[in-house]
Amino acid sequence: MKVLTIVGYPGSGKTTAIESIEDLGVVVSMGDVVRNEAKKRNLEPSGATIGNIAKELREKGGPAIIAEKCVELIKEVNSKIIFVDGVRSLFEVNIFRRFWKFPIIAIIVDEEQRFNRLFERGRRDDPKSFEDLKERDKREIEFGLDKVLENADYTIKNNSTIEDLKRKTRKMVIDIINNY
Repeated sequence: MKVLTIVGYPGSGKTTAIESIEDLGVVVSMGDVVRNEAKKRNLEPSGATIGNIAKELREKGGPAIIAEKCVELIKEVNSKIIFVDGVRSLFEVNIFRRFWKFPIIAIIVDEEQRFNRLFERGRRDDPKSFEDLKERDKREIEFGLDKVLENADYTIKNNSTIEDLKRKTRKMVIDIINNY
């Protein structure tokens, strides 16, 4: 089984990148673990709620608890290739690397472009102001996302078009899979 991840700050293009490769394997989302917890608690899945639940889970279960839950999900998936969406810390990376090589692809894009994308996307948990984005980024940094990005094995700059991101991602992922 080949397991890898695509990481980036909110609005960087992770979902779009994953769309370009989802036919190559199965996507397991770490965020689903947190969203499912919100659902169990009958809480609105706003950005703040999701962030608070993720923080609480990590405080109670340790910084790698969400990754540990995902490893169990991955082991049940019948696919040779798995893409993990939502890695936030090196603690999580280390959990996955106990089982797999786990290459990291970072998607990098400037802050203003990320905000515009998120604002236009308009999901309930997306920031409504630039200050909201800064607050969300701060939570991501507290989890350790900045360190994951700094330690990525591969980087894709996403300051261009959707088609360009998809093309770059697909080419890179196929190369990684072939040389895994």
